[in-house]
Amino acid sequence: MDLVIGIDIGGTKTKIGLVNKAGETLANTFFRTKDFPDLDSYLNQITATVDELKKSFTEPISILGCGIGAPNASSKHGTIENASNLIWKGTVPILQKLNERMSMPMKIMNDASVAALGEMLFGNAKGMTDFIVITLGTGFGSGIVANGKLIDGYDGFAGELGHIDMTLGDGRVTGLGVKGGLEAYVSATGLKRTIMYMQSKYIDESRFRDIAFNDLHGEDITKAAEEGDPIALKAFDYTAKILGLALANFTAFTQPEAFFLLGGLVNSGKWIMDPLQVYFEEHLLGVYKGKVKLLHSGMEGKTAAIAGAASLIWQDYTDEY
Repeated sequence: MDLVIGIDIGGTKTKIGLVNKAGETLANTFFRTKDFPDLDSYLNQITATVDELKKSFTEPISILGCGIGAPNASSKHGTIENASNLIWKGTVPILQKLNERMSMPMKIMNDASVAALGEMLFGNAKGMTDFIVITLGTGFGSGIVANGKLIDGYDGFAGELGHIDMTLGDGRVTGLGVKGGLEAYVSATGLKRTIMYMQSKYIDESRFRDIAFNDLHGEDITKAAEEGDPIALKAFDYTAKILGLALANFTAFTQPEAFFLLGGLVNSGKWIMDPLQVYFEEHLLGVYKGKVKLLHSGMEGKTAAIAGAASLIWQDYTDEY
């Protein structure tokens, strides 16, 4: 049985799995990234984890390669560079060092771009040639496909739409220090910041007036909206308005057939999606109105990032490419 190793490197967890050609993760596990501040120890842990996963199969398997998704990853250089949420700073030659431990075809790419590739191979974008994947988790990630090709960029860092300034330099700061950057408003963390902002702007009674910022969770905001909490409703509307304008602007870049949304913020359902649809259509240029869909990702779930990473290798074995 042919399988590909998929690795998702996150600031909190490193997820690893073995993925078949259909995008199914047949075995997977994770460990805490921050438990390995030394890069060599971290890579040794990846190697040991892969060996353990391989042993879980009773039938013979063949590993075709390894795909890796990571923040600030350059597909052109095989490096991770100045990632704000990882413990290794500067330029990290991760592909070279990991290949010394596991000799096989190996590729790395920005995690959101990997999500777009996975959507095209295994998700709801099958058959589409123009679309953009937006990941709304702790931050804001984006992967762009145009004319059937993933937009990778000159140096492998294309698609950092989350760090586009939406306020002319006079707003919240993103993880990369961009004032007014989109992810500071549209992300799970951004929504929490908006709750605090709405409490300072309005005097409505709200359950959040007795909750500290670090004790606030996205699911709490969704539940409050369902119960009619005015601060929660205002926060979702404010977030949707900013995202709607941003997606309308992004449409002018490549005219995508669809935006695919995934991540914790999307799990808020109608509270974010309903106003988003209204604001998005409102801001679209006339030539685009009614033509661009806002869709849920087909890759949502705990192994989506693993399967997306594996798609870096599986794309070379898929007839559709």
